[in-house]
Amino acid sequence: MHWFWFLIDPTIDATNWRAEEAIRPAVVNGKVWGGNRTWAGAHAQSVLLSVTRTLFQRGHDVLQWFSNLRRSPSPLLLPVATR
Repeated sequence: MHWFWFLIDPTIDATNWRAEEAIRPAVVNGKVWGGNRTWAGAHAQSVLLSVTRTLFQRGHDVLQWFSNLRRSPSPLLLPVATR
């Protein structure tokens, strides 16, 4: 089992607070707006929030990436981390 790797590797956190903080905006949005009315809406929101958060964590300009995506004739890959 990989549950206790933090006991062996000091670079691994023993808690999941980073993951909890990462999904917090989605949870707050669901509570404020009452969630999604359809499964398609829930899926679209989860994909958009995931891409947005990934870009943010990798140190990229989210609006610039979406702007490039809208103008691109083919799909764009998510860029690698710059930090």
